[in-house]
Amino acid sequence: MAVLTNDQVDAALVDLPNWERAAGALRRSVKFPAFLDGIDAVRRVAEFAEQKDHHPDIDIRWRTVTFALVTHSAGGITEKDVEMAGEIDRILGL
Repeated sequence: MAVLTNDQVDAALVDLPNWERAAGALRRSVKFPAFLDGIDAVRRVAEFAEQKDHHPDIDIRWRTVTFALVTHSAGGITEKDVEMAGEIDRILGL
C-alpha cells in the first residue's frame, strides 16, 4: 500500500475534522466522562482493529485516550489509516 502524499493527507483530513497529522501519523485525542468509558472505547476499537489486522497505537491517560494511525510496514500514512480513523469515529459515535 502506497504512502499518501501531504496533499492527499490534507484532503482526507477535511472529512476527519477532529484528527490531525502529527509526528508522521494521524492522531486524535478523545476525553471521556470517566476512566472506564475510555477503557470501553479502547476495547471496541481494538476488537474492530483486530478484525481488520490494522492496529492503532493507543495511549490512555486517565479519561483521555489518544489514537495514532500509521502503516508501519509502508513507512507512513496510507489509505488504511484514513479508513481506520473514520471507523474509530463511527465506533465511538463521534
